[in-house]
Amino acid sequence: MDFTFTAEQELLRDTVTEFLAARYPLEPSRAAARTGAGWQPEIWRGLAEEVGILGASLPESAGGIGGGPVETMIIAEALGAALVLEPYVDTVVVGGGLLRRAGGKRAEDLLSGIAAGEVVTGFAALEPRSGYDYAAVGTGAVRDGDDWLITGEKTVVTAAPLATHLLVTAVADGEIALFVVDADTAGLTMRAYRTIDERQAADLTFDAVRVPADALLLAHAGEAVAATVDEAIAAVCAEAVGAMRKVVDDTVAYAKQRRQFGVAIGSFQALQHRMVDMLLELEQAVAATYLVTLKLDAPAAERSRAASAAKATIGRAARRIGQESVQLHGAMGMTEELAIGHFFKRLTAVQYEFGTTDQHIARYAALTRP
Repeated sequence: MDFTFTAEQELLRDTVTEFLAARYPLEPSRAAARTGAGWQPEIWRGLAEEVGILGASLPESAGGIGGGPVETMIIAEALGAALVLEPYVDTVVVGGGLLRRAGGKRAEDLLSGIAAGEVVTGFAALEPRSGYDYAAVGTGAVRDGDDWLITGEKTVVTAAPLATHLLVTAVADGEIALFVVDADTAGLTMRAYRTIDERQAADLTFDAVRVPADALLLAHAGEAVAATVDEAIAAVCAEAVGAMRKVVDDTVAYAKQRRQFGVAIGSFQALQHRMVDMLLELEQAVAATYLVTLKLDAPAAERSRAASAAKATIGRAARRIGQESVQLHGAMGMTEELAIGHFFKRLTAVQYEFGTTDQHIARYAALTRP
């Protein structure tokens, strides 16, 4: 199988990387995460207008360029290497994936808004009792004349405090349905907080939130949600690969510079072995990410099996690489001044996004049984 990128894909990778190198230094981005809006809207606009990546994987009918999973992987890896906080996966991958599958005028308008950098979405699917089971939906939607009333709770809705629109799963007429709710709708309560890796999230309460008829995007949304979550897993895996590449490179560079007993610590064989183990974990993570990316158009069981295999592999690699990098940097590894500490937090959070390592091992085993 040929894993060589096309000239266009290499140009995409180089363009995103150069933009982030010039416009996204680590210290200002972390400062922005802790103050004010908690992100950099000007960077989001730049990703839309200057680089055009917010529409790279969206349909041409919505102002995108019609790219596919490989383009998403390339972009996500570059964002991970720069530790970008802005909600690319939440909006472009999850929001774009759900809206693309929903179709219709409302969905097309929102997709166009995403491509233009004007729409940010949060996916309100998980609930206090659901764990990571996206099919365990307790939130309900009932008709009230031409409108719908949505009642229930959603938890850990990443990017919700930044979102202009929320994509909400609710049971309507006995089926899991997908609704779009404006973030400032009456009856919606948002309890915002920052996650361990300094991203924005919120728990939501819907108290008979009234939405119009066209807020129902998809009446039978179960398979659309499952497919989109697998796409999000692939994107998060690619993001983690970008972060792990940076961590491995920084750790090797530090080991060459840090001197102890008059020599660079990178000359110690025991530390060399540990860094080689980090590199092996990274290469396995890369292979698993390529596999799930190329399986996103496969039948559901095959796609989900590849997604769980990748997520489990990434979870193990993120833990090993993150912990080893901190230890090899010594006490400096957990300081705010050093990039490694911030990457360690992100690699820790990745292990729990869209399901834990143990949960994906269990799902892979279930999907593999005859």
